[in-house]
Amino acid sequence: MNETSQTFDLSNWVTQARKGLLELCIVATLAKGEMHAYDLVKHLAGIKALVITEGTIYPLLSRLRSAGLLQSRLEESSLGPVRKYYALTDTGREAVQLMGAYWRELVDGVGELVESEHNHDELDTRGETEP
Repeated sequence: MNETSQTFDLSNWVTQARKGLLELCIVATLAKGEMHAYDLVKHLAGIKALVITEGTIYPLLSRLRSAGLLQSRLEESSLGPVRKYYALTDTGREAVQLMGAYWRELVDGVGELVESEHNHDELDTRGETEP
């Protein structure tokens, strides 16, 4: 039997993880108040691991609005074109609570797994074994 060598693509894994987290980050940020998409991008850009751009955020905002989690309004701007502002709906406020609770549970569980594996690896490197 001929086995082909496969390598782990960390870049792909990171991209998939980011996609899943962006919606939570958007609704969590908007839970603090209404925001223009550009300002939302600037705020989320502070989380370097997210690597977010305007091109990334607009489709997500549209999807969240279609799902009933966000509402938007237009406002004239003296600095250029009309600006669209986004805010959570009542459903969005409920969703951010549920998503946040799930996130905390997930982080705790995954954190325990990763820490447990890290401790196991340390024992292995010292030549010790678990009972």
